[in-house]
Amino acid sequence: MRIDILTLFPNIISAYINESIIKRAINKKLIEINIINIRDYTLLKNGQVDDTPYGGGAGMVLMCEPVVRAIEAVRDKNSLVYLLTPQGASFNEEMAQEIVLKTKHLILVCGHYEGFDERILNFVNGEISIGDYVLTGGELPGLVVMDAISRFIPGVIREESFKDDSFKDNMLDYPKYTKPREFRGLKVPDILLSGDHAKIKEYREQEKLRVTKEKRPDLLK
Repeated sequence: MRIDILTLFPNIISAYINESIIKRAINKKLIEINIINIRDYTLLKNGQVDDTPYGGGAGMVLMCEPVVRAIEAVRDKNSLVYLLTPQGASFNEEMAQEIVLKTKHLILVCGHYEGFDERILNFVNGEISIGDYVLTGGELPGLVVMDAISRFIPGVIREESFKDDSFKDNMLDYPKYTKPREFRGLKVPDILLSGDHAKIKEYREQEKLRVTKEKRPDLLK
């Protein structure tokens, strides 16, 4: 899968993708991530990509010209293009899987300042939000979406590592433990040390329900 990230701050993206699982996936050619600097597509000599909003107001707004030109430079007929905005559709596990099934080329456009000129919406497939709060830029949301999606690309991680993850079937994951067996009086549940895999599986299913009821009962409605 190819993911193009359009941004005004390429170093934020490059720092993340050059570490850990994402870096290994890139080296194995399981995923291709390209960083596109929106400033490279402005027609203004001073590299300007934003301007004051019509009608007045605080801050600066990203202009149509450089953003649309950057999108069109990398887009093809099969691409999906999303703006990262606070008012976008709420990103979740289901959306991540759906994007992987829908396309082999995803374009994520990171906003900044006071947001995008509204007319840019005519050149994208939609907007994505990672939560009901406002950040200083779209780079962190872009990385969140890219990372979540990459986990569903075959070979990036083992399938068993995500098939029972939180939010599958609207349930949170079961609690996990590792060595030592006892830490400051806190013990690993005896069932996990029993070797009885059928009972362990049953216990974990019960724990998934318990944890979901306690922490995210809204998922069960």
